[in-house]
Amino acid sequence: MTLDLSKIRDQFPSLSRSAIFFDNPGGTQIVQSSLDRINEYLIQHNANHDGVFATSRQSDAVLDQAHAAVADFLNAECPEEIVFGPNMTTLTFQISRSIARTWNRGDTIVVTRLDHDANITPWVMAAEERGCTVRWVDFHPEDGTLNMEDLALALESKPRLIAVGYASNALGTINPVMKITEMAHNTGALVYIDAVQHAPHGPIDVQELSCDFLVCSAYKFFGPHVGMLYGRYGLLDELTAYRVRPAPADPPGKFMTGTANHEGMAGVLGTLEYFEWVGETFGEEYEAEYSGRFSDRKLRLKQSMAAIRDYEYDLSRVLLDILAETPGVTVYGLRDTDRVAERVPTVSFNLKGWHPRELAEDLDKQDIYIWDGNYYALAVTERLGVEDSGGMVRVGPVHYNTVEEIKRLGEVLGMIGVH
Repeated sequence: MTLDLSKIRDQFPSLSRSAIFFDNPGGTQIVQSSLDRINEYLIQHNANHDGVFATSRQSDAVLDQAHAAVADFLNAECPEEIVFGPNMTTLTFQISRSIARTWNRGDTIVVTRLDHDANITPWVMAAEERGCTVRWVDFHPEDGTLNMEDLALALESKPRLIAVGYASNALGTINPVMKITEMAHNTGALVYIDAVQHAPHGPIDVQELSCDFLVCSAYKFFGPHVGMLYGRYGLLDELTAYRVRPAPADPPGKFMTGTANHEGMAGVLGTLEYFEWVGETFGEEYEAEYSGRFSDRKLRLKQSMAAIRDYEYDLSRVLLDILAETPGVTVYGLRDTDRVAERVPTVSFNLKGWHPRELAEDLDKQDIYIWDGNYYALAVTERLGVEDSGGMVRVGPVHYNTVEEIKRLGEVLGMIGVH
């Protein structure tokens, strides 16, 4: 255990209520430093972009800080590689239109059945509009891992782009995205990574991954409802943006047409300041691992996410063990506690005799909050054959959750029992 949970939980005002938040894969609770930044922005700096007066200048300074902080969080080369938007889904629909303008009839793109539909449907629709072929990569239903042989076959068609998730929002699987990127680039394909589900759980380094695009959403890592897109600057510069004429012609502004969610961007800055605090307070043991490559804020952010990752390994082990011991539970995806490094703590399961919605409602009566259904990972529930029966229930602890909360879930599931 690398974190002091009493200090961690003190940073989250909503954790004072008598509830266990295991709904985190759908949206985490917000940290106080993010709320502080939002309030400060709205009270002290609230103005539109690019004015000559004081509050507009101050507003732009905060937004510049937010771009720089996200660039450090993802280890982008520069802040201009970070585009803000409402959420990952909207950003992906937007950028897919720009990318698809470079495709020709008969080209191929690749999507996977392990992905959230926000990293499937935008590309499928763009392919349909351009007369392109869509190749689907399967996953192994027995353990929820991507079928790499199937991927290799799909890449033989020399696709223009592959869209893949960093981690599955349904099964928790962490995909080997560095290897996937290498394989894709060897065939000339661009790589678009959905990192929404991975961002709360471990370090991300877009330069090490060598990916072309990567997207995530701050409300999944303790911030406000704001999305972020990383794109290699050369690509962002070359692509045609759907923008109004007075809007900036250069990245990232060319892809941020209209007034952005300024207070939300300020909130993202506050969230990353929280991660810096975690790195300074609990990440000392990881300094040697990262100090040779990173310094200052980048180092603190990497230390933070490494400490969070290792603490959550313990949560994953406890959760998987408890579910394995609970009669009537079927867990989907990786269940081996020796392989927790290959997954995030997001775990989906069903309890024999219970409809997922009914079980979620009963857990709510015990102040345990979980999701049910398909969580927009429709291709996953269809492949597993559970879509028509209501999908699955999903438990997703994060670093502010405790082992005691997971044990409480096990106790309640034991009391509920099979039908």
